[in-house]
Amino acid sequence: MFNDELSRRISRARSNSISDLLRRSAARVPDKTAIVHHGLRQTYAELDETVNRTANALAARGVGKGDRIAVFSHNNHAFVVVYFALARLGAASVPVNFMLAAGEVGYVLEHSGAIGLIVEDALLPVAEQALEDAGLTGTVRVRGMIPADRPQPQPGWESVADWMAHGDASPPDVFIGDDDLTQLIYTSGTESRPKGAMLTSRSLIAQYVTCVMDGEMTAEDIEVHSLPLYHCAQLHCFLTPGIYLGATNIVLPGPDPELILRTVEAERATKLFCPPTVWISLLRHADFARRDLSSLRKGYYGASIMPVEVLKEIGDRLPGVRLFNFYGQTEMAPLATVLKPEDQVRKAGSAGRPALNVETLVVDDDDRPVPPGVVGEIVHRSPHAMLGYWNDPQRTEAAFAGGWFHSGDLGVMDDEGYLTVVDRKKDMIKTGGENVASREVEEVLYQHPAVAEAAVFGMPHPRWIEAVTAAVVLRDEESVSADELVTHCQKGLARFKVPKHIVFVEQLPKNASGKLLKRQLRTEVQPPWPSA
Repeated sequence: MFNDELSRRISRARSNSISDLLRRSAARVPDKTAIVHHGLRQTYAELDETVNRTANALAARGVGKGDRIAVFSHNNHAFVVVYFALARLGAASVPVNFMLAAGEVGYVLEHSGAIGLIVEDALLPVAEQALEDAGLTGTVRVRGMIPADRPQPQPGWESVADWMAHGDASPPDVFIGDDDLTQLIYTSGTESRPKGAMLTSRSLIAQYVTCVMDGEMTAEDIEVHSLPLYHCAQLHCFLTPGIYLGATNIVLPGPDPELILRTVEAERATKLFCPPTVWISLLRHADFARRDLSSLRKGYYGASIMPVEVLKEIGDRLPGVRLFNFYGQTEMAPLATVLKPEDQVRKAGSAGRPALNVETLVVDDDDRPVPPGVVGEIVHRSPHAMLGYWNDPQRTEAAFAGGWFHSGDLGVMDDEGYLTVVDRKKDMIKTGGENVASREVEEVLYQHPAVAEAAVFGMPHPRWIEAVTAAVVLRDEESVSADELVTHCQKGLARFKVPKHIVFVEQLPKNASGKLLKRQLRTEVQPPWPSA
């Protein structure tokens, strides 16, 4: 329709990338507090300038459009700056779970093709071991250290604080398309190795609009962000929508109950997201009754279903808080359905209805919709959906069969259109808000010479909601204790993936075709902790 030059100019004029969101908020509310972290408070104008300086420092080190840069860190100010700085260059951030072992980190670095790694100083030993073990010491050439306990970087690393003070504060001149890769998030999935979900500005911004509308978010919000920012829930349902709106965001290093309660009181926070495990820890903390939490107006949970008694207790002890359940997954950027405040008790246990920009169905094995009350696979159509899995066309094709994104979760719709998640189509355990692929744990157990068979599954737990549990069949003439198997698993797995309970059985239950019956194990195995 138009010549190439005019088409490029039109595309720039219509730009709507993650990078644009912060710049627009800085222009709209330059003097408003954007980020609070420890003693640091930055306005939107200051944060925007810091992002520009960091982006220009990264560009000077050869980072450009399409590059992948891994970020291995707990929550901090630098994590937020780097995320937006990479988006401003058209590079993709690859957030890495800070609980992973060196071998797991190395896999993400290698599979993503990351040319850079930005690491919190406390995690440097794991990062360096990951680079060495994966043979990437010479490949990952851009290396930044986020200083916390070490003001000076280790040899071979540069201080991210120095990047933030780079001399050039001008905005980088990079055009970023709606479907250019913005972030590559590795999901535990249901396989032995994680998959990289490709998220774009189109996916994310559509999802932010949904969060804002269905979550009743406003520019006046003051929100505490304590859950990990490497995880899409805290980053993409709460922090970045807050930046988009021009709200105030308090970033905590982690979900410490005492610190959360103290911060809500001190900052007069209005919003708080926690998985059920953290809400429970807040309610049980001695400071809950002593702190002034009257500023809280909105509370959110996700990752697992909130026990009904806990819902009632939150309602009794925080009567001014409107509570929302957000259900989804990384591949949906991540929000898919919402259970709103008025339905929390009436529809307790439900994941709610499809969110604003989402269509959701429950289908059979032939992708045909099933009637209300019938269990099937949950599928979605939405601009939230990822672009696909990085370098994995086969799994991408399976995920988008029939023109719908297949969640892998089993669910049932009632006659009012409310969705209840009843199981995982493939065996995923959600423990303390973290995903654990059972097959990954099983493969580590199988590496022990005494193990003949192993089945890993989730058991209800009063604190973790689900606990990783293993049923093990030993080889003939072999013996090993549960403690020894736990020690064996600790060598190859992140701590949250290690089984919390191991039972020894003579044989694993299977059907006539040899398929393992994990549902039967869940009913037969008696956990050593009190019932959830």
